[in-house]
Amino acid sequence: MEPNVIELRHFQKDALPEGFRQMLLDVHADAYAAELVEDEFVQRFPWFVDHWTSLTGFACVVAYDGDEPVGFAYGAPLTVGREWWRDHIATPPLRCATFGFSELMIRPAWRKKGISSQLQSALIDDRPEDLAVLLVDPGHPKVQRLYESWGYRAIGLRQPFPDSPRFAVMLRTLQ
Repeated sequence: MEPNVIELRHFQKDALPEGFRQMLLDVHADAYAAELVEDEFVQRFPWFVDHWTSLTGFACVVAYDGDEPVGFAYGAPLTVGREWWRDHIATPPLRCATFGFSELMIRPAWRKKGISSQLQSALIDDRPEDLAVLLVDPGHPKVQRLYESWGYRAIGLRQPFPDSPRFAVMLRTLQ
């Protein structure tokens, strides 16, 4: 099925347009409408947006259907030598500069149209880092299998915050 996306737009930390933060929050609110009321961890998404957009090297790709933002993917390079995925692997690769893939989100009306694959590729494919790492809720096996189909492999479980779920740590070689 051909996706409805007309355009993928790339954004960097130093050139975020006015309203960018609110656009991310609006897409998130639509994507997680049911969980926003009940899940305190999901309610903290604005803090995560502020954290990630402040990082050096922040990169985001937003999918648009006309003028309507329908999804996004973002992340930033991790500090060399402090990559948290190292706790889950016996022998790290020699080349291990890592891109932290933080979010991939699609609004419900645009799901199952190939947009997530386009966003993931647009964000990750030309990265200069050696690896990409992400966290995925293992309670969503279809999502984890989707990441596996893109070359990520589960290497352990991690609970990054006391009130967060335990996530599968997934690593992918980029170079």
